[in-house]
Amino acid sequence: MRRPKLVVFDIDGTLVDSRALILRAMREACAACGLKAPAYEAVRRGIGLSLREAVSEAMPGLEADRLDHLEAAYRRAYQAMVAEPGFIEPLFPGAAELVSGLSKAGVKLSLATGKSRRGMERVVAAQGWDVVLTSRHCAEDGPGKPDPAMLAAAMRASSASPERTVMVGDTGHDVRMALACGAWAQAVTWGFHTAEELAEAGAHHIAISFEELGARLLD
Repeated sequence: MRRPKLVVFDIDGTLVDSRALILRAMREACAACGLKAPAYEAVRRGIGLSLREAVSEAMPGLEADRLDHLEAAYRRAYQAMVAEPGFIEPLFPGAAELVSGLSKAGVKLSLATGKSRRGMERVVAAQGWDVVLTSRHCAEDGPGKPDPAMLAAAMRASSASPERTVMVGDTGHDVRMALACGAWAQAVTWGFHTAEELAEAGAHHIAISFEELGARLLD
């Protein structure tokens, strides 16, 4: 891997520890729709995709109208939780330090996430990242992961070549998006997909800690 000009981060499962929040929202949405909530194993596989695709992945075979209701119920449950007084989506330990370190080193930074624009902007505002990001992209901008559209847009915004771009993510969807753009697919193990799944997707490297990730990106 060459010293990157641009590092693009996924959010959920990579920078933000959103496992408890996502599971709670799914359980409350299913309860509101009279459905049995899926197990974590079913939910985690779709994280990183657009909400519609993620819900469909967690509840395969659900009729379209019931899927509509479940998606809407999930949005309501999630928005109610993040609106609670004092709520801040928790970063993984080391995430803020790495983002700051990369910015100070002159590396351009972007986000590419399956979150809604509202959710993405909430994280950016809470962490004060507006001043360090060159661009940020979500599924509402066009095709979601693993389609390469978001990552390609980030590279255009930073005038970065694929050879000098690193996509950092915790799912195979991130890995496949990076590979489709010719970028470096840097996976991490503390999110939603296993190291085996990340390797199977074709990750160039799999980091097991923020310390290791930072050493590779800044070395």
